[in-house]
Amino acid sequence: MMIEANEKNLDKLTELGLKLWPDNVYEDLKSEFRDSIVSDDEDMFLYEDADEYIGFIQLSIRNHYVEGCESSPVAYLEGIFVEEGNRRSGIAQDMVIFAEKWGKDRGCVELASDCELENTLSIDFHKAIGFEEVNRLVCFKKNI
Repeated sequence: MMIEANEKNLDKLTELGLKLWPDNVYEDLKSEFRDSIVSDDEDMFLYEDADEYIGFIQLSIRNHYVEGCESSPVAYLEGIFVEEGNRRSGIAQDMVIFAEKWGKDRGCVELASDCELENTLSIDFHKAIGFEEVNRLVCFKKNI
């Protein structure tokens, strides 16, 4: 069952978030998630099973150009995670179906996402649930 993230479950959400993005610092990620749950253009939800949080999804509305999309605004899947022992059971797919409805309820006709080029697990997941790859991108920067 999907539960909206709030201040009461923010610690558990952050613990799950660190499993998806382990390079983050706990307090920094918690602050970022807190900002997301009070934002007008973002929402976060936890997936609860047997009184235990085993996954989460972070969604946003992007009003600027989104790679490969033809409309605006676009619902955006910022992050999705399911505990390893609960994967391949349809939970992530259920969360994406939830995200589609969330986007439609906000006037969106497209749902977009991204992942790192080397994250083949995420690429395979996206393709398996119906996402179409629209671009590959390498970004650069130079200190001046």
